[in-house]
Amino acid sequence: MTQLAVQRQATSNELGSAFTLGSGQVIKNRLFKSAMSEQLGNTDHNPTVGLAKLYERWAQGGIGLSVTGNIMVDRTALGEPKNVVLDELSDLTNFKKWAQAGLKNNSQIWPQLNHPGKQVPNFISEEPVAPSAIPLTGGLEKGFNTPRALTEAEIYEIINKFALSAKLSKEVGFSGVQIHGAHGYLVSQFLSPRHNQRDDQWGGSLENRMRFVLAVYHAMREEVGDDFPIGIKLNSADFMKGGFTEEDSMEVVKAVAAAGIDLIEISGGTYESPTMVGHKVKESTLKREAYFLDYIEKVRKLVDTPLVLTGGFRSTQAMQAALDSGATDLIGVARTTAVDPDFPNKLLSDKSHKQELRILTSGVKAVDKMAMFNIVWYEFQLARMAKGAAPKPNLGEWGVFFRTLAAAGIYAFRKRRA
Repeated sequence: MTQLAVQRQATSNELGSAFTLGSGQVIKNRLFKSAMSEQLGNTDHNPTVGLAKLYERWAQGGIGLSVTGNIMVDRTALGEPKNVVLDELSDLTNFKKWAQAGLKNNSQIWPQLNHPGKQVPNFISEEPVAPSAIPLTGGLEKGFNTPRALTEAEIYEIINKFALSAKLSKEVGFSGVQIHGAHGYLVSQFLSPRHNQRDDQWGGSLENRMRFVLAVYHAMREEVGDDFPIGIKLNSADFMKGGFTEEDSMEVVKAVAAAGIDLIEISGGTYESPTMVGHKVKESTLKREAYFLDYIEKVRKLVDTPLVLTGGFRSTQAMQAALDSGATDLIGVARTTAVDPDFPNKLLSDKSHKQELRILTSGVKAVDKMAMFNIVWYEFQLARMAKGAAPKPNLGEWGVFFRTLAAAGIYAFRKRRA
């Protein structure tokens, strides 16, 4: 039995108990705020002061570890108009304030580092890049252009950009970093045989398809050292025919664990099949709350690397049951904290606490399909907290729709048909 396995058995698994990573970093409880898109970057793609206010609010709300919305490593490749970018051109002033705010109340804060690959809306980029020149499908081709296949030199450039962003993350005071390897972004595209049909060392076999993510990890590790935590968010599967399978995913988990990754967050789905927001999830799974529990139970038998399970949790009881099963070490929450930033404190103080999230609908199917309320409605809540206001759970869907339309036009919805 490994040292981590012994530690896991010897340490309390209560929701409020601390957890120590292999790097030595202590997470004060088992609650992990998973990444959500904040859309709070300025015109130069630096963080606004509101991001510091938002993450300080979450820190005061009792979260153990917050992961930011994705921060892009390449300012020529944005997934959304107001993405934050961390590179050699960034003004580090507000990044430092953001990091300091997220560390309040003995919390931890890690930026999620990302490259969108082909998931770049066509009003942002005429020619995005990807492992192969394969377009998105399922209607997404209307809003996303067919990508150009990356050259090998460009692949190495992107690896170096991830490493630089990790180095700067440490420099400005974040307490770790997470690689976004899920939800159909570039790392996920390299892993998927559906999207990666290269015939060089970066494609073909699973060993070749995982070469990119391992190269990104090793380049980052070289820049930040052994004591700075690096995590990764991975799909359990893409849930697409010919895509990244559960069997593939488990092999990648074993590979990144062997490489030395500090924390693995399990999610699932892509823009084409958005399981991460509950799309086509079985009723029995919804009742249990944990979307990917069956998968992570299998992963636990393969690795001792600390695991995070994200997707569907609403109650103390379900979270504690997942911890008691031994399948996961941390519980990922997201939209519940957008509606109530004190959700972690309430979970820890009340074993019967549960927060329901209402179904968001305008009452018109065509509007619901366009509006992506499961994203933009929650972004309005984040924007309120970024201004120092409280969330507004009764915020009307039609008001969100018209305000978003007025602010950014139809593109505000097209950019995230996910």
